Amino acid sequence: MTALRTTTAGHAPEPVDAPVPARRLVPLAAQHVLAMIAAPVSTVFLVAGTLKLPPAATASLLSAVLLLCGAGALLQSLGVWRIGGRLPFVMLPGGAATALFLQIAQEHGAPVAAGSVLLAAALLLAVLPLYGRVVRLFPPLVMGVTVLLIGIAMIRVAARLVTGPDGTGEPRAVLLAALTVAATVAAYVLLRGVWRQTSVLIGMAAGTAVAVTTGLGAFAPAAGSGFALPALLPFGTPRFDLPAALPLLVFSLTTLAEITGQTVLNSETVGRTPAPDRDVPRVARADALVSLVGGLFGTSLMVTSAENIGIGRLTGVRSRFVTAGAGALLVVLGLATPVSRVLAGIPEAVVGGSALVVYAVITVMGVEMLRRADLSGAGTGSLTAALALTVGLLPLLSPDLYAGFPGWARTILGSGVVAGTLTAVLLTAVLGRFGPESGRPGDDPPPAPTPVTPEAPPRSKGSRPGPR
Repeated sequence: MTALRTTTAGHAPEPVDAPVPARRLVPLAAQHVLAMIAAPVSTVFLVAGTLKLPPAATASLLSAVLLLCGAGALLQSLGVWRIGGRLPFVMLPGGAATALFLQIAQEHGAPVAAGSVLLAAALLLAVLPLYGRVVRLFPPLVMGVTVLLIGIAMIRVAARLVTGPDGTGEPRAVLLAALTVAATVAAYVLLRGVWRQTSVLIGMAAGTAVAVTTGLGAFAPAAGSGFALPALLPFGTPRFDLPAALPLLVFSLTTLAEITGQTVLNSETVGRTPAPDRDVPRVARADALVSLVGGLFGTSLMVTSAENIGIGRLTGVRSRFVTAGAGALLVVLGLATPVSRVLAGIPEAVVGGSALVVYAVITVMGVEMLRRADLSGAGTGSLTAALALTVGLLPLLSPDLYAGFPGWARTILGSGVVAGTLTAVLLTAVLGRFGPESGRPGDDPPPAPTPVTPEAPPRSKGSRPGPR
């Protein structure tokens, strides 16, 4: 495969394949890094806070995530054989996938969660030959139910970062989280451009400054300096438990719907004729391979994101070499341990406040996806959504409802995301036969979801962050 694709006349490369001079490449790449850095940082702190990781382990996990984000961006942008879409993509830790990772870690232990990531990534690779059939199981209604349930479940998890495991937080921790939320909202409302896209990071910085100056919290960076590789198998040897891994296994299949929309949108944006049958499996392979490596370094599923498309539209630069440059910068940041060790000292209540914003946005995203489904009285969509959400919310509202059931049943029914998603898939397949043609499974794949982070610019598709 040649490095550059040429136009039909054969005289010049397409915009997506055009090289960018070094003097322009560095600032353009840095701008992309600023636009996406909030997602990996906030995700790592959510994991570290929930699992009570020490600062050194938090720094190592952040280093691993930044390295994987960079490697993923390089792989998707440049492409190797049939791996990578050769489009200006960046890669992030999936917000929804992280939620499920934490759910598994809390219920079955971090080694089982790490093993679940490996199983989910392997499943994604295995089903790619059946891509066309699998993606039709997840229309907008099913995706909306899944993302809405994930958002609600994660708001609960984020709140525990503020209140503590017993749910009774100290007033100063609640105040610090509230000030972090306020700073994030202010940055999002008052700033523009790339600065608005980093509102989550700005909110975390402001919350940390308030904690240090007022005594509401403590800033304690981890010790260390120089460059170093992150720790391999930070949670020990991964354990494989299929029933426990089911939430991530189901989720890995739903990502195909999002990848489809992301790839089509990105192709149209850079002026390439969309070719989902060719490009979506390539994008998904890169996601799966990076996630396999991530499972060995303690991360959840890594997912490709098109939330940087807004920057491409703003600058008019469509070249995939810009996001490749962003990937190289992320690799350097991941190896620079002073960066990750300083960030690891952010107070837990600040992380909780930022997480509340991120997962509240995911919840609203689920509502927006449901709005794109046919919920009119003429079809069966409203009944499907209602029953699926009921099944998904029951474990949250009544945690002991399935206490007397066998272990495998508690694992499936006790996970609101899995129970709700499976209910939506089954009801869509069964009841959809009696509704309008447009609401039945087997229609065209749904558009991709809106980005996970609140700072991403509006887009014409559906993160996600389908739920990514």
